[in-house]
Amino acid sequence: MLRPFAILAPLVVLAAACAPLPEEPVTPEPQDSCGAEGYQGLVGQNARVITGINFAGPVRVIGPGDMVTMDFAPNRINFATDEAGRITRVYCS
Repeated sequence: MLRPFAILAPLVVLAAACAPLPEEPVTPEPQDSCGAEGYQGLVGQNARVITGINFAGPVRVIGPGDMVTMDFAPNRINFATDEAGRITRVYCS
């Protein structure tokens, strides 16, 4: 009778090892982690207005067709512009 137990015991251990690990709760980044909300009034203005502003963190101006890195920097403010150089969107990334 000991023989069937010797075969089943390792199988039970292997099955337990395959159980999924409990997931750690993910804390979402705040939507306005860079302060972009405070600059929404610039939408529609010429992007040159940005040069006169002192920002606390990094800033990126993105024109149409510009290549940008896909790295995530939650404290970076992005200003998207159109062909005429007007700010169309202000957001964090």
